[in-house]
Amino acid sequence: MTSGIKTVIYPVKDLAQAKALYGTILGVEPDMDEAYYVGFSVGGQHIGLDPNGHKNGMTGPVGYWHVDNIHQSIKGLLAAGAVEHQATQDVGGHRLVASVTDADGNVIGLIQA
Repeated sequence: MTSGIKTVIYPVKDLAQAKALYGTILGVEPDMDEAYYVGFSVGGQHIGLDPNGHKNGMTGPVGYWHVDNIHQSIKGLLAAGAVEHQATQDVGGHRLVASVTDADGNVIGLIQA
């Protein structure tokens, strides 16, 4: 089961500059501010800035669907024709993330919290 896209992560090259820009447009301070990731929560959405995104193959923003069981969701997507993009990994706080691509190369992100 999914609760929708609640997270969008942007790959950024200059984290300090991106933090200032997104802080301005969102009108809030980050609720997570680390050298490896900056995150903002606003209006039930989480906006993340990933300074390692480009080197990890991100070419633009990725929307992440929040799911109850990431392994089951990935299995179903692969059976429906998706291709693994990023294997499931624990990013801390018992949060699992993974991504697949559809037939057109679009990245579909998944998060299980």
